[in-house]
Amino acid sequence: MSVIWTIIIGLIAGIIAKFLVPGSRNEPSGWVLTAILGIVGAMVATYLGRALGWYGPGQGAGLIGAVVGAVIVLLVWGFFASRRGASPPT
Repeated sequence: MSVIWTIIIGLIAGIIAKFLVPGSRNEPSGWVLTAILGIVGAMVATYLGRALGWYGPGQGAGLIGAVVGAVIVLLVWGFFASRRGASPPT
């Protein structure tokens, strides 16, 4: 049941993150990639929260933490996607 909740929270967090971060052509689209973005964001937020001592060993990030993590993942995605798409100087 926790996997289903993680997917639901990830989908909601991914949708909110895509509304908060201005879009570009390089960002992931579709509801599956949005859910994956949110799930990865929740994992990033959980890892950072545990490293900073905010969460205990059995705790995970909630919706707000997942949104923050998804925004971080989306910004990193946009940074690397724009660098990959840039043409080299001649």
